[in-house]
Amino acid sequence: MTARYDAVIVGAGHNGLVTAAYLAKAGRKVLVLERRDRAGGVLDTLEIAPGFRAPGIVHTVGRLRRSVVHDLGLVQQGLVTVEPEVRVFAPQPDGPPLTLWSDAARTASELRDRSVADAAAYPTFDAKVRSLASFLSYLHAITPPDVKEPSLADALNGVKLGNAFRRLGRKPGREATRALPMAIADFVAEAFESDALRGAIASRAVQYTAMGPWSAGTAAVLLADSAGNDGGAPGQSTIARGGPGALAEALASAARGFGAEIRTASEVVQVTIERHRATGVALADGSEISARAVVTAMDPKRTLTTLVDPVEIGPHLRWRATNIRTPGSVSKVNLALSGLPAFDGAEPERLAGRIVIAPSIDHLEQAFDASKYGRVSEEPYLEATIPTISDPTLGPNGTHVMSVVAQWTPYALREAEWSAERDRLGDLVVKTMERYAPGLSDLVTARQVITPVDLETEYGLSGGHVYHAEPGLDQFFVWRPLLGHARYRLGLPGLYLCGSGAHPGGGVTGAPGANAAREILGDLKKRAPRT
Repeated sequence: MTARYDAVIVGAGHNGLVTAAYLAKAGRKVLVLERRDRAGGVLDTLEIAPGFRAPGIVHTVGRLRRSVVHDLGLVQQGLVTVEPEVRVFAPQPDGPPLTLWSDAARTASELRDRSVADAAAYPTFDAKVRSLASFLSYLHAITPPDVKEPSLADALNGVKLGNAFRRLGRKPGREATRALPMAIADFVAEAFESDALRGAIASRAVQYTAMGPWSAGTAAVLLADSAGNDGGAPGQSTIARGGPGALAEALASAARGFGAEIRTASEVVQVTIERHRATGVALADGSEISARAVVTAMDPKRTLTTLVDPVEIGPHLRWRATNIRTPGSVSKVNLALSGLPAFDGAEPERLAGRIVIAPSIDHLEQAFDASKYGRVSEEPYLEATIPTISDPTLGPNGTHVMSVVAQWTPYALREAEWSAERDRLGDLVVKTMERYAPGLSDLVTARQVITPVDLETEYGLSGGHVYHAEPGLDQFFVWRPLLGHARYRLGLPGLYLCGSGAHPGGGVTGAPGANAAREILGDLKKRAPRT
């Protein structure tokens, strides 16, 4: 019997939608199945009160690969992005706030009053980050090699990567190999003397991870965050008009436009297998769907431990899957505000980007220390946006929404359950922000708190980890998600991984989905349809 679909994709998160769009664009018959009632996964715009809409866990979308936007025609599908000139506004407990702009020269000019040395060093550091990130963008675009039996394609990718490395130049090339395993605290300390500047830049290297600023490999996280975009030293602050859900709608519209079918409220409970090959999926309603390729946008741990028969993958691979590190440590607090908060030393223009509460490396490390022992620091690291400054459609006229990512809020609390700690976290976030924006609590009309447990329950993220797997050195490139399974083929013939648990990981880039689609198309061309 001929398979009804060339590919069935489990999960309509952004990478699942990207994979579906590329496969459908190539003429393949594609079905996407999503457990929730809408597509997008963590690309969510949530109603927190009547008339108030706020980003879900992800509040900026500037890392989306430019080729994905172009190839899938997302602008034509209605995607509108806003890129404020300000990237980071970093209030300080003592002294004036710090602002990082998209223009490195403007940033350097403002730094001069704080530190002449830092003002001189900043443009050079920004250029270095962009140079090293450009090399990583090549690494992110290739399929990791087969370490046991390298193919001709692997050799060609190696040549391309080598050429990109040589184009860096001798000195930057040495710097790339030295910087990738570094702790971000050391990386920024080599360039800057100001605690405020070190903290503001280093914060991006630990965002959404369970690592601290002194953890090895966090410099690579920062560089990866700047790969393929205009992030540079301060990072991106791009928002989607209508919230992250608008990007999800554009991706879904693109996939459907190319011919893909998307079904929501359709929960996959098992990958069906014949003769040790994935042949389709079984749904919660008892129906089965056959396909030549089964593609999972779920995280690899959940896929291998809940969807695949353990007899088929064997005890060793199942054991390895249980050890994929997914230590979720991020929560989200959304606030509906009756007016724009007044931060000391900030006109509204400076609040249009990311508002970062990370006044020093020590502040970050101490907040991280608490999480290691299952606690939330009383001095947390926070990153906030006020998207209504650039997109007034998210709230009633004259009101605002504040979207706050609370870092290092461990999935497993030591002394209490999240059901009891939810309100305490919300209070802590408001209290912390109010130190820098006096009167903020008086503006709050509604509040929403999303914990790591909520992320696991609502979005199916193991451990509540937004990246599907920790982006540490042990889960990087050929080791992501597991050594021997880094080429988007997962455990069984016919089963593929396209989510953030695959290389190159990360947040809203679309890179894993695009790369996986390329490999799936190659395999489908090699195999004649089953009969």
